[in-house]
Amino acid sequence: MYQCRLRREDPEHRVRADPELDFQRTVARRLVHRAAVAEVFVTDAMVLGENHFLVGGQWPRDHALYHPDAQRRSDPLLFAETIRQALVYLAHWHYEVPLGHRFVGYDMDFKITDPDALCVGGRPIPVELEARWQWTDRRPPRRYGARLEVALSVGGRRCGRGSLRVVALDERSYRIVRGRSGRAESLSVAAEESYRRVEPGLVGRLRDRDSVLVRGSSAAEWLLRPNPDHAILFDHPTDHLPLMVLLEGFRQLGHLMTHSATPRGDGPALTLVSAAVDCLAFAELDVPTRLVVREKATADDPAAVAARAEHRLHIDALQGDTLVASCASVWAPVRLVTTADQPVGLPVPCA
Repeated sequence: MYQCRLRREDPEHRVRADPELDFQRTVARRLVHRAAVAEVFVTDAMVLGENHFLVGGQWPRDHALYHPDAQRRSDPLLFAETIRQALVYLAHWHYEVPLGHRFVGYDMDFKITDPDALCVGGRPIPVELEARWQWTDRRPPRRYGARLEVALSVGGRRCGRGSLRVVALDERSYRIVRGRSGRAESLSVAAEESYRRVEPGLVGRLRDRDSVLVRGSSAAEWLLRPNPDHAILFDHPTDHLPLMVLLEGFRQLGHLMTHSATPRGDGPALTLVSAAVDCLAFAELDVPTRLVVREKATADDPAAVAARAEHRLHIDALQGDTLVASCASVWAPVRLVTTADQPVGLPVPCA
């Protein structure tokens, strides 16, 4: 199959016929809607066929927020963020969606089918996404609705899949959509109050500022309170809680719920292997967001908990009585890695 690369950010829009992805540099940060160069993970893309692409990315060995777990496996939310960046990049680079358009996420899902393939070794991880684009609501130049389906590979080893559906709107259309939600565009993040967030270790994070959870009024209810000055969660100004911030809240609560079921260190660790997020309304910055655990499949099964079997969680995010998003996630046991298992380079599995 003939493969070509179209680097539209290059001044001459040249066509390159070499079949290899480039991992030497990231794409322009404006093309993935990131302000910080360090937060850009997409490095290249090539056209495989009509609406069919190969997207290259590089995941860091370590990251302030998306750091490896205790078993040295890459954070699965790196996959989610790379899906987001891949969609935005293809929208601008190949389909020429104007740079000024606002992207609104509707739903995202991902599944890690081979966690051991994502083990961090002695160098950053080059990843490939085989991506297929589908238009869902195309009304140029004001509105572009699309879904991206991807398959994740590392070193030729297929290890995950995912999808993201968005709509890209011009400024006028975006303001109309925001008006329908009953709120005009917010001017700033609400003033930070003295919230006592959950200890970061309990939610799988390393730094106090990375914890986004505050205890709620019951054992099944929590508040999503991210630090509005967080350089990664709020990489650039926004008028609502981004999808990736909601996903981080769902992930942290999932970690808390699954890892508090048994004493620390008892049995194999659990890792997030899949998540499906539905966004139903804009999550406002200045309205309290409640996270409610609606379903915990193994919570009442002592034998399953003792064996650290697969855990399935369903968590809702509500503002007042409005359901703004929901997440169904799966946490599965993984084998602890010994010193002898630690890889030197990539691709090498953890176990």
